[in-house]
Amino acid sequence: QLQLVESGGGLVQPGGSLRLSCAASGFTLDSYAIGWFRQAPGKEREGVSCLSASGASTIYADSVKGRFTISRDNANNTVYLQMNSLKSEDTALYYCAADALYTAQQICSMTTGSSMYLEVWGQGTLVTVSS
Repeated sequence: QLQLVESGGGLVQPGGSLRLSCAASGFTLDSYAIGWFRQAPGKEREGVSCLSASGASTIYADSVKGRFTISRDNANNTVYLQMNSLKSEDTALYYCAADALYTAQQICSMTTGSSMYLEVWGQGTLVTVSS
């Protein structure tokens, strides 16, 4: 069974940092492109950052460039999202998703509707940025 499990969310003050983890089981992440998405209440799901299967290509939404970093640990079959300089507008439920066919660019461009076809989804982890 293909599974992704996110962790690392929580409450943080503006300007603070969090590192989200996305652990895979049942498949190896280095054969899949992976994306981090977020969805705030009443808003569309947004592709935040994506990583190609090879690890050579990274994609970031304009809203997080320079603040977020995506990385992968093949030994632990886990992808991370390091989030620095957090802002209140980063508050959302964060999900990771993986797919063996779509590219990182394609994944990060997906909307709420199209992203539902991605092969594997995690259950989400909540990030709240508030003082």
